Amino acid sequence: MIDAVFKSVAMEAALQSSCIFCQIARSSTSTTLLHKDDKIVAFQDINPSAFRHYLVIPIEHIPTVNDLQRRSQDFSLVSHMLNVGQSLLQRDAPHAKHYRFGFHRPPFNSVNHLHLHCFALPFIPRWKAIKYMSLGPFGGFIGAEKLMQRIIPSSPL
Repeated sequence: MIDAVFKSVAMEAALQSSCIFCQIARSSTSTTLLHKDDKIVAFQDINPSAFRHYLVIPIEHIPTVNDLQRRSQDFSLVSHMLNVGQSLLQRDAPHAKHYRFGFHRPPFNSVNHLHLHCFALPFIPRWKAIKYMSLGPFGGFIGAEKLMQRIIPSSPL
């Protein structure tokens, strides 16, 4: 039993050391952070798809939206990620007419570490909007508000 626990902890540590977003969250890269607190960090996307394109990630390694559950800590985390993303875009792109916030769902996520895309539109170039469309049951992109509706904690009886 102890060997299984040790192997699990060792595998998680190896995964986190190879995850670029875990490295950014631990400030192990030269990435400029726009925001950092005890739960999340935010930074500019390396390949922006819009006028402003930021990523907000949890410091804890959570692979994808599929790993979120209907529990208060997951709902609180996504809500906090969204609030920070909104604040950053309102600060840095106050004249943008449209903002968009959401997550890629497997198999369309590029990095297996939960990350919120925060856009001050327009998309640049326009065709990049295709990357951020919902494909219904096939995955694609899910808006942050829609994800929050799915993971809102069940009320106790």
